Amino acid sequence: MAQRPRIAVTAGEPAGIGPDLCVLLAAKPFAGDVVFLGDRNVLAARAKERGVAFALPDYSASERKPASLLHIPTAQAVTPGKLDPRNALHVLALLDRALDGCVSGEFGAMVTAPVQKSTINDAGVAFTGHTEYLAGRTATPKVVMMLVGGTLRVALATTHLPLSAVPAAITRENVEQTLRIVDRDLRTRFGIAKPRILVAGLNPHAGESGHLGREEIDRIAPAIAHVNAEGIGASGPYPADTLFTPRMLEHADAVLAMYHDQGLPVLKHAAFGDAVNVTLGLPVIRTSVDHGTALDLAGHGAIDTGSLEAALVLAIALAGH
Repeated sequence: MAQRPRIAVTAGEPAGIGPDLCVLLAAKPFAGDVVFLGDRNVLAARAKERGVAFALPDYSASERKPASLLHIPTAQAVTPGKLDPRNALHVLALLDRALDGCVSGEFGAMVTAPVQKSTINDAGVAFTGHTEYLAGRTATPKVVMMLVGGTLRVALATTHLPLSAVPAAITRENVEQTLRIVDRDLRTRFGIAKPRILVAGLNPHAGESGHLGREEIDRIAPAIAHVNAEGIGASGPYPADTLFTPRMLEHADAVLAMYHDQGLPVLKHAAFGDAVNVTLGLPVIRTSVDHGTALDLAGHGAIDTGSLEAALVLAIALAGH
């Protein structure tokens, strides 16, 4: 029998809901061995505040356990909901340990609870997000953000850019590279033999034959034709307002949207709370939640484990490939 994959789950910003989510998931069974990375005192306190049992054993690389805790202490005591830049390096230490374990083969994948970017920047560390940080640490020249919700997969040609900067970023080279990464990871990670990728246009009506913009004619369509010649099953560009209809999506394994708010509102409308952020192009498997730190809910209030649980289930499945 194949060994169960071992998955690292980072607790994220200690003042946010990441520790809460971890203690709630720790009691659930999964098809892989789950290693939670965080401060034991923080997680134990959060479990007590929520009235749930918490008895995770210490992690040992030489032992297989359904759930365990790899203790990485915070620099300062944590108060739920109150950010402290002095704990920023703790957050990065969680990521570094999980990533190092994935690179070495100790872990089959890593799952990340949300972090607070502003706090890390306030600590004097330039940080724009998990994706960019992991790409830099692995010297990966290009990564792609893809969100998965149910049967819908939406990848992005550009991510966190002002809308005014998007057209210049939609180059033929960028679209080609993005399609190659999406195609490769759908094959190797998701086990799809011949991925079908629908590509959205940038402009309304996909440019209306050039009357509403020429990005589709000059950049996107030539990029699609080029990767088609390489054997990649991409088609388009399609108007985004009709691309996300059931009739179109039934013939797709993934959609490539040109910018953040073109593709993600559709996916989040369909699967918010259960959607998973997957970073494509990395040498390791990384999934994450589709929400933020929710500081106002840390330690109390109703929270939904759905997204982190879905991220963990997907990571286990991808590690199995």
